Amino acid sequence: MTTYGTIPTSSGGGTNLEYLSRAKERIKTGLGTRRPWKEMFNRTSINFPHGVSEAFPRVKTNIGYFRMNYAIIMLFILFLSLLWEPISLIVFVVLMAAWLFLYFLRDEPLMIFHRVIDDRVVLTVLSVVTFVSLLLTGATKNILVSVLVGLVVVVVHAVLRRTDDLCLDEDGVEAGGYLVASTS
Repeated sequence: MTTYGTIPTSSGGGTNLEYLSRAKERIKTGLGTRRPWKEMFNRTSINFPHGVSEAFPRVKTNIGYFRMNYAIIMLFILFLSLLWEPISLIVFVVLMAAWLFLYFLRDEPLMIFHRVIDDRVVLTVLSVVTFVSLLLTGATKNILVSVLVGLVVVVVHAVLRRTDDLCLDEDGVEAGGYLVASTS
């Protein structure tokens, strides 16, 4: 029997190389939504809003548009705060690996004892384990301060960055969803 013209699919038992290849593609796809840093930090697009009524739409638009960039900034600030807490840093790296394999890079539903585990349950369990684990390392102050610093950096940028030069997908706004960048 020939299978010309068909696209091969992998069944549940793929090799490690296939899994790593899919993981690499998913990371590239996820980072593909990141906006260019030059666009984010364009000096000509930075100015103060005329009032609070102009600041809130800017924040909403910029957070929707630069979502991946802001997440990278927050994680980088958290990573920097943990450099002086080696145990917390090790726990953070191990937990990030768990997040990657159990939540972000999965193609199929998680099964434990022949039962499918819902993604919301996985998300909740990983969040609680991450929070409790980092609290147990004694770096609570560093973690809270770094998250607050990251939030301040993100909000200040989102308020100061004009939105009139961003390429926004207006269909998403009309549908009541978040603003997202167009792919064209």
